[in-house]
Amino acid sequence: MKYSAVITDIEGTTSRISFVTDILFPYAARELPAFIRANTAQPDVAAALAACRELMQQPAASTEQIITQLLAWIAEDKKVTPLKALQGMVWQHGYQSGAFTGHLYADVAEQLQHWHNLGIRLYVYSSGSVQAQQLLFQYSDYGDLTALFNGYFDTRIGAKRDISSYAAILQQLQLPPKQVLFLSDVVAELDAARALGIATVQLIREGQPAADHPIAHSFDQIREQIP
Repeated sequence: MKYSAVITDIEGTTSRISFVTDILFPYAARELPAFIRANTAQPDVAAALAACRELMQQPAASTEQIITQLLAWIAEDKKVTPLKALQGMVWQHGYQSGAFTGHLYADVAEQLQHWHNLGIRLYVYSSGSVQAQQLLFQYSDYGDLTALFNGYFDTRIGAKRDISSYAAILQQLQLPPKQVLFLSDVVAELDAARALGIATVQLIREGQPAADHPIAHSFDQIREQIP
């Protein structure tokens, strides 16, 4: 079966989970307070802060109160959309300054290029913001790969374990589910996609237990799924 589109997760799928937990998250926690204090008047920052106040149910929350909440959300690994947006802004500076590059497993860049050359449409769906996704692939260990992708989805389309999120993605792709392949290491995400008829492959990179989805330990093993 040749698929028309591939949607890939990032953490644990294209990239080490520890890249996020050991490099990106600590960098954001360290740099975020000063970034917010210096940029509260910037429209994107102001909009994210307003969204934080709404989530906190504290419309009069001060900047310092929001910073405290954001740091707590980082520590708890909360999938909060305005936090992800602010993290993306901070990570942009980190990538551009050379503080780090976007980690990819060695098999990922080559296989993405192969699928792109076949005319398969490539998408990312990650809990990280679209900006953070684009930055990782723009400043990847293998150079700028953003030209390979047709689009990006984050939590604004919905939570990754909700079937409705994948229905919304299919609506945007304008493809029948059987022509779409979703790659992730998280079983609950794969289950949600499969419930709509989307094909799935579970990436087992770091010893995760296998479920009842087709499995692969690297992207080049998925050649059996896509010619």
